[in-house]
Order: sequence, then C-alpha cells, then structure tokens
Amino acid sequence: MNLPIASPPWTKLGRTIESKIRKALYEFELLDGNDKIGIALSGGKDSLTLLFMLKAILGRGFPDCKLYAFHVSGTFSCGASLQQDYLSAICRDLDVEYVVKHAEQERDSLECYSCSRKRRTMIFDAAKERGVTTIAFGHHQDDNAQTILMNLLHKGEFAGNLPKIPMQQYGVTIVRPLIFVSEAEIQHFAEHHHFRRITCQCPVGQNSMRKQVDRLLQNIEELYPHARDNIAKAGLLYGSKKALSP
Repeated sequence: MNLPIASPPWTKLGRTIESKIRKALYEFELLDGNDKIGIALSGGKDSLTLLFMLKAILGRGFPDCKLYAFHVSGTFSCGASLQQDYLSAICRDLDVEYVVKHAEQERDSLECYSCSRKRRTMIFDAAKERGVTTIAFGHHQDDNAQTILMNLLHKGEFAGNLPKIPMQQYGVTIVRPLIFVSEAEIQHFAEHHHFRRITCQCPVGQNSMRKQVDRLLQNIEELYPHARDNIAKAGLLYGSKKALSP
C-alpha cells in the first residue's frame, strides 16, 4: 500500500505549520505533565496533519510522549468512512498505537451535536482504558472563528474553542495544537503530501450549521479579507473562559 506519510524535512509551508504548533504547545502548556498523548483521528486532512506533526515534534524540544490514535468508525461517522487498513497502516508506519471504536448510528436520527458527543465519549473511554488523559483534536483556526461566530449569533456569547480544556465530567483534557493554523495551510500541506482526497461522507454534515457559518464568513471576507483570522485572534485574546469553570 502506498501510504501518504508526511515527515521532515519540511517545505516552507511545513515549517510554518510546525512553528505554529510549537507556539501553541508552548504558550498554552498543552503537553505539560504527560507521558502519553492521544489523537482523535478521523482520517481527514486536519487529524492526519496533526498526527504527522506531533510525531515529528515530540522528543524535539518537547517530551517524547507515547502517541495513541483513536478512531471512531461507522457508516455516518465524521471523517471519510475509511478502510481500517489504511489508517492502521499509517499508524503502524509511524509506530503509533491505533485504537478503533465502532459507533452505531441510524440515518434518521443523525444530528451533529449528539453524534459528536457520542463519538467524543467513546474516544475518552478508550483513552482512559490505556492511561491516556490528554487528547489532541484537529480543530484549527478556522474552526475557532466559526465557533465564535456561532456562539455570538446564537447565544450572545463571545466564546470560541479553548486551546486546552479539562473535561471534568470525563476525567480527560482536550488540547488543540492546530489552534494557530489556518485551514488553507492544512489543505495545501495535505495536497503536497497526497492525503487531501479524504473528505467527510456524513450527509448531515455537508449542510450543517457550521458549514453555513463558514459560507457567511466567506461573504464577510469579501469586505474584510482578514475577518476570519482576526475573529479567531480576538477569541483567544478576549473570548469567554467560562468553559474552564468547574
């Protein structure tokens, strides 16, 4: 099998992404106190970029944590409905333990919020079984801007994706090392290393509220070209930290 493994030496873009991830890891202390780190691996461009980058970074200026990849499969799971041997082969090549959980989901009951919670809970449980209490998700700068706009318009809250958030109820911590990295940078990186072809196959996700907000941001950018970047930055600087409250 011809695997799209991304590894150093990087192009200029790869070095830029690594630098931004290192900044997030350092600035928000995302790896502190850990000897094991999990990655929520959907198999899409974001989580694969995160996997390749963390594998390259760990042990080089940061603790050499053991990496685990947690994948939730299922007909309508977010990601690409990938063949299991594809992701398992990538993880095997990288010497990353690959763990699969299967989600049962019916088309008639599909809904993004409840599906996301269920998948996260499965990942958290699988991680804790292996002594992993910090799990990295592939949420990037654009995801943060979308979340801020959704919360602002729906709830009147100025709150985005926090880089590090203890999930008290579950006994794990979520970290987001891609928080400074734009989706465009990830797309170009994935194209260069030949894994951008993987896309979400969920029929509900194609027209979710997040997709609609992304289109709204595209319209705003016609007037304010740096809107997405500025919204994400403002969220990190001034956004609500209510989610950190016990």
